[in-house]
Amino acid sequence: MRLRDVEPADLEVFFAQEHDPEAVQRSKFPPRERDAFMAHWTTKVLGDSTVFVQAVTVDGELAGNAVAWWDEGRRFIGYWLGREYWGRGIGTRALALFMERERIRPLHADPFAGNTGSVRLLEKHGFRRTGIMRHGEHEHIMMVLAEDFA
Repeated sequence: MRLRDVEPADLEVFFAQEHDPEAVQRSKFPPRERDAFMAHWTTKVLGDSTVFVQAVTVDGELAGNAVAWWDEGRRFIGYWLGREYWGRGIGTRALALFMERERIRPLHADPFAGNTGSVRLLEKHGFRRTGIMRHGEHEHIMMVLAEDFA
């Protein structure tokens, strides 16, 4: 498992992963239409120098991504792996490696409350629950990593 810079061709894989029905169900993140997805990634992710994003690869194959961005003065982290990479420890290793490179603290996350795998992954890396918030009709757990994980 490795991290590398995102390449333009990676966006097609990320788009397909965002549209996987099981991933949509687990994340409660509504998939974007192609044009909106590509515009978001090219301008708000790859086109924003304050965003740190890495592609996650496994045996040379693109598995997903990890990203950190600013929102209302707080640094957030997010990640997305293709379904075929779930449950294999790849998320654990990818997040550890990503957080070695993303040194800003505190670091925030807000996974869907029903996505217990994502919540456990963040807790494993030292994130602590700080509250609940709603995104539309869904509850999300607010989490923070105040300092480096050990």
